[in-house]
Amino acid sequence: MKKILHRSETRGDANHGWLHSKHTFSFANYYDPQRMNFGVLRVLNDDKVSGGMGFGTHPHQNMEIISIPLSGDLEHQDSMGNTTVIKEGDIQVMSAGTGVQHSEYNKNKDEEVRFLQIWVIPHTQNVEPRYDQITLKKEDRKNKLQQVLSPNKEDAGVWIHQDAWFNMVDLDADKAVTYDFNLVSNGLYLFVLEGSVEVADEKLERRDGLGIFETQSITLKASEQASVLLMEVPLRV
Repeated sequence: MKKILHRSETRGDANHGWLHSKHTFSFANYYDPQRMNFGVLRVLNDDKVSGGMGFGTHPHQNMEIISIPLSGDLEHQDSMGNTTVIKEGDIQVMSAGTGVQHSEYNKNKDEEVRFLQIWVIPHTQNVEPRYDQITLKKEDRKNKLQQVLSPNKEDAGVWIHQDAWFNMVDLDADKAVTYDFNLVSNGLYLFVLEGSVEVADEKLERRDGLGIFETQSITLKASEQASVLLMEVPLRV
């Protein structure tokens, strides 16, 4: 087993006033040649947007873009004709493919919105742009893994153009789960949303990240009540 540890405080920090973003990997003005990606996992941004503010219309191309709201309401509009709101419990995916434009705004003026924006490099270029979102049942991840993303349209969760699987889990203190890799050639990136867990001889705290590879399974145990996002992705870009 091999590991790459990213402590929360080592992430890039971009504070634009209306937007406060923490970058696990190099993004915009934050650049670290040692932290460009974890395989095809290219971007993991932890964003906080002030009330009524947001990202104006901007383009994307040939990227799988996943948004996971943590609190508040995020309003989305795009050039495919979608106008919608995502909130805690939802997961959104947009395959940018040949090109798409979209905007994201905090729907509420009196509270901030917090969300993760994740970019995954696709295995196929120039696909037809596509949008989807679903609402997850939080009780389905209580002390067990809940699949929220995969490469397969018929599976649970949303799907993307990549051999990647995302799971979420909410663990009570001292509870543990084992994750078995779908592809042993893949790597697994764990991101602690809340609480703390022990995995691979490491103790991970809130917003710490850990990449694990060259193994077939891992077990994580909660030191206290915890929520974790697990992202299994190909290591070769």
